[in-house]
Amino acid sequence: MFGNNKKSATAIDPLQKEMIENARLRIKQRRGLFTHFIVFLVGSLGLILASQVLIKQEMPQLFKIDWWVWIIFVWLLFLIYHAFNVFITKRILGPEWEKRQYERLVQKQMDAIEKLEKKVAKTHPLPETKVNNPTLSEAPVQRTITMIAAAGSNNELGKNGDLVWHLPDDFKRFKALTTGHHIIMGRKTFEGFKKPLPNRTHIVITRDKNYTSEHAIIVHDMDTAIAATGNDVSPYIIGGGEIYNLGMPYADKIELTRVHGTFEADTYFPKIDSTNWQLVKKESHTIDDKHAFAFDYETWLRK
Repeated sequence: MFGNNKKSATAIDPLQKEMIENARLRIKQRRGLFTHFIVFLVGSLGLILASQVLIKQEMPQLFKIDWWVWIIFVWLLFLIYHAFNVFITKRILGPEWEKRQYERLVQKQMDAIEKLEKKVAKTHPLPETKVNNPTLSEAPVQRTITMIAAAGSNNELGKNGDLVWHLPDDFKRFKALTTGHHIIMGRKTFEGFKKPLPNRTHIVITRDKNYTSEHAIIVHDMDTAIAATGNDVSPYIIGGGEIYNLGMPYADKIELTRVHGTFEADTYFPKIDSTNWQLVKKESHTIDDKHAFAFDYETWLRK
């Protein structure tokens, strides 16, 4: 019997749960206002009785002024403010208002992205392709979702939110590949940037439902993140470790910089399963005056 009750309780729709919580909050606010009103009535009556007693005892002239009237008047102002706060402020500017403001902000971000995409399409139009055989229809554009990362020999990614190596050529390659595209990342990775990366659309995945940013599209799962890339034929998943794990089933391609060395780390790139992935390209880079570690550029494609 208890098991059935528990099952029905956990099956409550999130929207219904939110409505119930809001209703409880409104009831609590009104109960507090009613208590305040009762205390006001009792307190006012007590002040009136106390003033009559003081007058009968022939207090000095200064105390014969109707001081209790001013106390009741000020208290009444507080009561009116309390009622206004419950019935007006918290009702108009409550959770529904916050939700509308959040939706408006998201829509504003989407409109700005759409305007930017139109501007880029106008200033840098794609070249027209000639169809040699007019009887053949144009093939649909194939989207390639790519995970891009730099990892050590044991798949180390970094420690304390930062890399444990400095590879200028790898940074240049990352910029060349991702510029002009949507980049999907976790909140910690996004906040690790000193400023948003130029000429890229940032999509941030976070569990925090209240998290907002003027410089990124905020989502809460990988499906929504992929959908938010729109018509981008080559979006990139850039980390960190948890986002790579979430993105692995979605990825068609992996651009991995394999750094030769073992490092102390707290985040790791997921292991590449050779039964599902094939190494199609490998380019080696030796140690030099700008690179303390040798590394390989590896390109993996899903089989």
